[in-house]
Amino acid sequence: MITNTTRRFWLAVLTTLAFLFRNRSLRKWLWVPFLVLGAGFLIPQRMVVPVRGASLTSWNKKSFWAYPWGSSITHKGIDIFAEKGTDVLSATQGIVVYVHEGGKGGKSVMVLGPKWRFHYYAHLNDIKTTVFKPLSAGAVIGSVGDTGNAVGKPPHLHYAITTPFPYPHLYDDEAVQGWKKMFYLNPDVWLRP
Repeated sequence: MITNTTRRFWLAVLTTLAFLFRNRSLRKWLWVPFLVLGAGFLIPQRMVVPVRGASLTSWNKKSFWAYPWGSSITHKGIDIFAEKGTDVLSATQGIVVYVHEGGKGGKSVMVLGPKWRFHYYAHLNDIKTTVFKPLSAGAVIGSVGDTGNAVGKPPHLHYAITTPFPYPHLYDDEAVQGWKKMFYLNPDVWLRP
């Protein structure tokens, strides 16, 4: 399994293409999904640190892909530590595609940003956004907490970036689950100036 988000993304794309192809009168619009996909890669990405007041010392740059890491085997993001209730900001412009309470991530939000990258914010104390809400970089989406499997641990934001388009150069044949690294981008790399 890659990621649930990647599976859902490709299911939506392929379903749309199949629908357009199967309907003769709509086949002339088959180019539109390809145009939309291409346009998504052209949107510029401006990143901000997703916790108000956090700095490069607020997370361990070696925590990405740390092993072993509980039931998920490897840590596929970074944990940005801050006081409970500190604002969590959208790291980039985008649209909210997922808001959830429960599971390992506790209160969590997923934002679809430029380049078709999904930005995942987990362990929130509260959520201050809704599904399909457009966001600008720096918009408040919630606050730092300790929900989900972070209960009893210091409050932090688990921040991860996934992509439905693999980056083959990120494949790591020495790391545990190294093939999955093609679908997970190291947030530390993107947040550094």
